[in-house]
Amino acid sequence: MLPRVDVVRRLRPIDLVAPGAVHLASDEGGTTTVPVVAPYVAATSAASDGATLALHLAGARLSASLRDGSVSLRVGEQDLRSRRFHRAEAPAQIGISLTGTHLTAWSLEAGAWQARARHDLRDTLDTRDEAALADLRVELPTGGGTVGGFGQLGLRDVRFVTDASGRPLREDGALWLTATSAGPGFFDTAHTSVWRLEATSLDLQHTGDLFFRRPDRPGVFGDHATHLVRADDRWLVATSTWGDFETPTTRSGRRTPSGLRVTLAASDADLLRGTHVLDTRELPLPTDGLASIATWDPHLVHRDGEWLVGFVSARKFFDFHPALASGPALDDLRLRGAATDRTSTEGTTLAEVDGRMVVLASDGRDSRRGTRARFPVFDLAMSEVGLLDAPYPTNLPWPSLAEVDGGWLMATFNGRRAGGDLLGYGTHGDLVVMRSQ
Repeated sequence: MLPRVDVVRRLRPIDLVAPGAVHLASDEGGTTTVPVVAPYVAATSAASDGATLALHLAGARLSASLRDGSVSLRVGEQDLRSRRFHRAEAPAQIGISLTGTHLTAWSLEAGAWQARARHDLRDTLDTRDEAALADLRVELPTGGGTVGGFGQLGLRDVRFVTDASGRPLREDGALWLTATSAGPGFFDTAHTSVWRLEATSLDLQHTGDLFFRRPDRPGVFGDHATHLVRADDRWLVATSTWGDFETPTTRSGRRTPSGLRVTLAASDADLLRGTHVLDTRELPLPTDGLASIATWDPHLVHRDGEWLVGFVSARKFFDFHPALASGPALDDLRLRGAATDRTSTEGTTLAEVDGRMVVLASDGRDSRRGTRARFPVFDLAMSEVGLLDAPYPTNLPWPSLAEVDGGWLMATFNGRRAGGDLLGYGTHGDLVVMRSQ
């Protein structure tokens, strides 16, 4: 059915400030208004003793400082320092970032960014307020620095940008990808980014970022696990509302926000380039009989007069499986099938193989015996009909597969972390590219 694909390249772009989203680069210190559209911003400067970077947002001063080799945060009148990770070793630069509600202080050591302090601002101020973001001011130390949109620590949840029929979008031989740009922590520090991948050289270029307004909550969110589709001379953007997701039970006693789900946006703008904030509506996914508490990982294809929508349904966190819906319109879908025997399978992806549509997914290593660390292939009734013959990286890599120039190209990811030990899970992964021979 499908030929074997093997790893041909691994890429790991890490940028505190995204190179294509620089708002200010100055050789002078001082405070400057730098309006942004989403709470994903970073600033860097040369490291020197006493150097301080600060963001002024909604009347609060949020700063990161280097003093006597120790990196700390200050929120208002409160000094915040990690007991274990505050000490920087010969830093060349310092940095500060805001990703969602999380404020992080950084040091650049031996060419790698290390998080030295982090604080959740959700109980302090509304970082997602658009009016406050439009009035953001950035304070640079003597010698200046660079300010811009936050880049990424890693890339995951990779999907090819496609037309409505599911074929990869091409431009001068290159393909496009959406990815989750990992932030300094769990899912609520990440956001959706857009990348151009050269089909032959496999060179990668960051070209854009997508942020979202919710239909039921004010503010701008870094929702991700996104599929970008070109349909009828406009863009459809299906995404998962991970942008404010917490672990089911946190040390602070908070619970996971209810209603993790899929939203849909439409736009006439050039979403392949630049930074965009999109209005969304609910994408109603049928989960009849699935005891579902949440849905995510949408993938859309329009064939033979109907929409096919692959997604993931969760019975609880984290017990989840792939499902498929179809219907004449995205607002009129019915459940077509679900692999309810799975407990740790996601990355639901539709693909045409030998003239017929199939559903690919990823069986995680936490799955039941016999269905671990593999890429199953399902028919449209969600019965397993085969396996994709491919190396299985760490974490839960998605099988984003596209037929390109007579062969098959797969873009996926692994679980390798970045940013230092302070951050824990969520800073992965490498972009892993595979190709059929």
